Amino acid sequence: MNQAIGIIDSGVGGLTVAHELMRQLPREKLIYLGDTLRCPYGPRSEEEVTKFTWEMVDFLLDQKIKMLVVACNTATAFTLNELQNELNIPVVGVISPGARAAIKSTNNQQIGVIGTEGTIRSNAYTEALKSLNADIEVSPLACPLFVPMVEQGTLSGAKADEIATNSLSPLKTNSNIDTLILGCTHYPLIKETIQKVLGSQVTLISSSEETAREASTILEFNEVLNEGLHAPAHQFYTTGNMGVFAKITERIFKESTDSFQSVMIEKATITHIN
Repeated sequence: MNQAIGIIDSGVGGLTVAHELMRQLPREKLIYLGDTLRCPYGPRSEEEVTKFTWEMVDFLLDQKIKMLVVACNTATAFTLNELQNELNIPVVGVISPGARAAIKSTNNQQIGVIGTEGTIRSNAYTEALKSLNADIEVSPLACPLFVPMVEQGTLSGAKADEIATNSLSPLKTNSNIDTLILGCTHYPLIKETIQKVLGSQVTLISSSEETAREASTILEFNEVLNEGLHAPAHQFYTTGNMGVFAKITERIFKESTDSFQSVMIEKATITHIN
C-alpha cells in the first residue's frame, strides 16, 4: 500500500522517530508535521494539547495516511486512547514502547523518567512501567527548559551543560537509577549532554527505535507495507520557523531532506505559505 505514514509532534523532536522509521522502513513514505509555532506543549492544559493534536491529525488525514504515529509524549499521554478509538487507521504512541525498552534495560529495577510538565503530570510512564512490572521504582522529573533549548538549536556547549546540570540535579541527588527514559522526543537531540551529566552508569532509553519497530509490526500484520522498489519522497511540514526546523532536520538526517513546507493549521483548514 503506497499511502504514507503520518507523524505528528509539538516541534522538531519527533524527527528522531521519523529518522528511525526511515531506517527500519526504507520503502515507506513519511509525512511529518511539527507544530513548532505552538511548542512547547508541556506547560499547556490537557484540553489545549488535545485541540492542537486534533488539528495536526486533521491535516494528515487529508493526506490519506494509512497510519498515525504520535511522536510527542505529551500528546500521547493526553490523546492516544481517544485517537485510537476515533480513527479507523492504526495509531502508535511513544510511551508504551519506551516503557518496554526500559524494563528490558534495568538491572536494579530503578528507572528515571524525564519529560515535559504535561507528560510527568499525566503519570503515563509510571503507569505504563508499573503495568509491566509492579516492583519497578520510578523517579519522574519534569525538565521544562529542555524543549525550548532544543527548539532554539542549543544542543551542546556550555549553556546546554549548565541547563542540563541544573535540571537533572534532583535525579543525581535523590535516586539510584540505572536507566533513564528520555520521555520527550526532543531529548535524544541532547542525549550526549544528558549522558555527560548523569554518567555512563545510567543507560538512556529513547523510544524512537521501539516505536518504529511497533509501527513495522502493525503494518506487516495488517498487510499494508509498501512493496514499491523506489525510495519514497518524504514530506516535512512545520507551523513555525523554517530556518531552525531545516537546520535541526539536516543535523538529524545528516543530509538535506526532500521537501520542507511551512503551513498554518487552524481546525481542519490548511493554508500553505509560499
